[in-house]
Amino acid sequence: MNASARPRDRIRVVCKTDVGLRRERNEDSFLYDEELGLYCVADGMGGHRGGEVASSMAVKTLLEFVRGVRTQNRKYGARELLVRGYEEASSKIYDKSHIESPELHGMGTTLVTALASDDSLFIGNVGDSRAYLFSQDRLWQLTEDHSLVNEQLRAGLIKEEDLPRLTNRNVITRSVGFEREVQVDIIERPMAKGDLYLLCSDGLCGLVDDQVIYDTIKKHGVDSADAIVTDCIEEAKAAGGDDNVTVMVITVP
Repeated sequence: MNASARPRDRIRVVCKTDVGLRRERNEDSFLYDEELGLYCVADGMGGHRGGEVASSMAVKTLLEFVRGVRTQNRKYGARELLVRGYEEASSKIYDKSHIESPELHGMGTTLVTALASDDSLFIGNVGDSRAYLFSQDRLWQLTEDHSLVNEQLRAGLIKEEDLPRLTNRNVITRSVGFEREVQVDIIERPMAKGDLYLLCSDGLCGLVDDQVIYDTIKKHGVDSADAIVTDCIEEAKAAGGDDNVTVMVITVP
């Protein structure tokens, strides 16, 4: 199966980003191309300008890679396309910080992506940004956080009730660009009428409970993506606004 995007009128997207209440610089980046069926959210890390450079490079490199493959009509499936695109982004960011701009050494970024292909949506993820699916009046977290906290939870070293007092909640264990090679998680979901996908940086999911995200979607309905995005950002600010927050909503009419 070739990674051909669905027609633009079959998917709708709304995305907003906000610096939050505590940060001077927004290190989140987002990008989407409806013709390609590609949707990305990235949350950069690194001192100086490293975070914003890494996140911007990640989304732009992935877009350029996907567009190049499609233009050249190379026969990649959607899964392979994402794997190779993430690898391209990681190597470029790594080389940027180790060869071209040593002052950016150590930068990296999360990257959560949705790629439409025929009647499926392929979700790629590295880091602790997230993808959610709202369908049939339920909300599912589709991605697995690559974070120290999540590893400790899975190992039984900490419990959910311990999370509010932890000081290392933002430590991620996998990122794009910190090393030249990267391992990306990819899942495939069939798209169905009325489905809503929400991609976000941890400026939302790190501060706002999943129940609040569900309630926000339920309150406005899947046809009100703009209101959902705006309210999610406001909920993050109301919860302290400690981080940059980016929210993207993708709906299947």
